[in-house]
Amino acid sequence: MYIPPEAPAESIVSPEDELETDVLIIGSGMGGSALAWALRSSGLRVLVVERGGFLPREPENSQPAEMYLKGRYKNAGEWVDGRTGRPFAPGVYYWVGGNTRFYGAMLPRFRRSDFGEVEHHDGVSRAWPFPYEELEPYYGLAERLLEVHGQFGEDPTEPPHSTPYPHPPLAHEPVIERFAASLRRSGLHPFHTPNALNVETDADRAAVTAADGCPDETGRKSDAENRLLLPALREGVRLLPEAEATRLVVSPDGSRVVAAEVRHRGRTLRINAGRFALAGGAVNSAALLLRSASARHPDGLGNSSGLVGRNYMVHNSTFFVGVNPFRTNPTKWQKTLGINDFYEARPYPLGNVQMLGKLQAPMLKPARRWAPMPALAFMAARSLDLYLTTEDLPSPDNRVRVEGGRTVVDWTPNNVAPHRELVARMRRLVRKAGYPLLFTQRMGIETNSHMCGTAVAGPDPATSVLDASCRSHDVENLWLADSSFFPSSAAVNPALTIAANALRIAKSVAGAPQGLPGLL
Repeated sequence: MYIPPEAPAESIVSPEDELETDVLIIGSGMGGSALAWALRSSGLRVLVVERGGFLPREPENSQPAEMYLKGRYKNAGEWVDGRTGRPFAPGVYYWVGGNTRFYGAMLPRFRRSDFGEVEHHDGVSRAWPFPYEELEPYYGLAERLLEVHGQFGEDPTEPPHSTPYPHPPLAHEPVIERFAASLRRSGLHPFHTPNALNVETDADRAAVTAADGCPDETGRKSDAENRLLLPALREGVRLLPEAEATRLVVSPDGSRVVAAEVRHRGRTLRINAGRFALAGGAVNSAALLLRSASARHPDGLGNSSGLVGRNYMVHNSTFFVGVNPFRTNPTKWQKTLGINDFYEARPYPLGNVQMLGKLQAPMLKPARRWAPMPALAFMAARSLDLYLTTEDLPSPDNRVRVEGGRTVVDWTPNNVAPHRELVARMRRLVRKAGYPLLFTQRMGIETNSHMCGTAVAGPDPATSVLDASCRSHDVENLWLADSSFFPSSAAVNPALTIAANALRIAKSVAGAPQGLPGLL
């Protein structure tokens, strides 16, 4: 098994038939790793269980053909589309650091309005059980830990900051600056996106040009492994990789979790703990709760509300590509510009626009399998690439189920009309900027990198799964530290909010109302 040199050898657990710890964190993505970091100096024994291993640092990390054509790092198996009964390969990855190893390092805060009830075209998105102001200092801490580059004051919808961004924004390269100027002439307010990429020179940018969608072997991209988990391991947190949690075992009265059963290299281990935090992602955390049904919890662990697995949200998203066949785009790191002028539009919000990392031909091939690679290479060399996101709404019919050991996802998109309007507006703006050929691709059920909502938090146990501290209403020593708790999806990338919330709930998990060393 590959282990990076920064991971102390003593932090990697040698599996035994039975292990003991004070806090067990299941999943090492953004939520699990942020929680592990927050608990590193708590005096508690903290163990992180991760289904995957460490992703090797190798030249193939940044080669899109390896990622998109050969599926080099795809290891999540298959889920089932509940509408059709057909299996699909989900866009999730089982590696230490989780999906952050592949994300584009866009780390915006949710808008202040996202924490309240918002009227949308198709209905209402739910208010959160705590306001923006409660999460705000943890946003600042997460930005420092993840070394975010940004500029406060450019985005007209950005909420207040009590601390500045830790690093100045990444400058636009010439083609993107020209696009920004065109947007400004149209009366919009393009801004420099909050970005966790540490690049200073053109050579730096060239080294990470594929980092939006591919792993980054250089360490310039901040992810959950390199900025959160590895520092936590160096301060006493332990990790058991290549171990899949299959079931949580409860006490006879059903009030507490007493152990997790974990499958590791063909055998089953038992991990006893005093506190448990799930951070496997909105689908896998919900599926684990459902698989942990017992006599005291016949419909799934912590599911007295019947809402575990329900209200699955994943955003309405479109890849939007404009092409000028007579002008090349040599941009190396394109993901420096965003537009939120339509985020709080009236009568209904439309959503967020941001750049994609620069597309390359292998990245386009899965969406246009019939197209020859030379044509795709010609297109990618001349394209401007955007990502459009509109909020979807919680619906109990959009859900995660477990049938015959398989994970089933029932998902029908909603609030689609505003997304179509957002696409239409961007068509006009991108054409006006000099890109006459336009191509769009709506994201389907397999694209679930922004999934959330399957164990919503709220004040009422009858209408929510978790309380405001993300602790189960039903099980006194069980928390969820991923995006499962989101009552609504907002319309921007969720990673920073997941990290900030995991830092926020760490005091509750540790049983330390006065705070934790090195936190807030």
